[in-house]
Amino acid sequence: MRVFTLLAMGLWLGNAPLMAQPTSAGAPDPQAVEDLVAASRVLADLGVVDGFGHVSVRHDKDPNRFLMSRSMAPALVKADDVLEFDLDGVAVDAKGQAVFLERFIHSEIYKARPDVKAVVHSHSPSVIPFGVSKTRLQPIYHMSSFMGVDVPVFEIRDVEGPGSDLLVRNRKLGAALAKVLEDKTVALMRGHGSVTVGTSLPQVVFRAYYAEMNARLQSEAIKLGEVTYLTPEEAAAAAKTNDALVMRPWEVWKRKAMKPE
Repeated sequence: MRVFTLLAMGLWLGNAPLMAQPTSAGAPDPQAVEDLVAASRVLADLGVVDGFGHVSVRHDKDPNRFLMSRSMAPALVKADDVLEFDLDGVAVDAKGQAVFLERFIHSEIYKARPDVKAVVHSHSPSVIPFGVSKTRLQPIYHMSSFMGVDVPVFEIRDVEGPGSDLLVRNRKLGAALAKVLEDKTVALMRGHGSVTVGTSLPQVVFRAYYAEMNARLQSEAIKLGEVTYLTPEEAAAAAKTNDALVMRPWEVWKRKAMKPE
């Protein structure tokens, strides 16, 4: 009986959380919450996400916390759906609601990249072929210059072997993805989608949209023959210019997405 009791306790402890429930960093800036809701809806309007995909933003009061909605379709997100998480992907208070399985994409990137303030994960269709073929995604025009000249591809088989469901469902996989992303702005996920990072919600939405648009245009250009891509110098110069202009499309996109229903 004693052995059985100890074994049962061991199994219970093995399934218990290893760390205490995280405490809240406090109420986030209402503007940050509003922009997170807007970003979710804008990405849906632009076709970057559909019923799946998610966006997050680092908490304005504590860099070790981030905000993301509960598990739901991005187009339906409201302020009440926004939850706070720590950098292990643990919700401060999930309010009894389901959370995104792939929240570890966000938590591990925030952990590895202090410069990142916002993250988008999507399955935008035009980028998928570039994650499964030998043709690399490269900037074809100035709007996508932020990608640099080489977009890395995360191969989940390198971590999980051949039998995974392709989802980044734990910290180990999130950390491996963050390592592949390194200091880049975009990484493709073979057979899955992509992740995009930025220093603000307007910037990361801009990047997620124009990465999708670049993939679409690159596919069309390849059909015509040899393609001339941006040089590293052109990409750097154009990215600097565009970074100063991200609020122009953001204001239009946000106004449209947040119209009263």
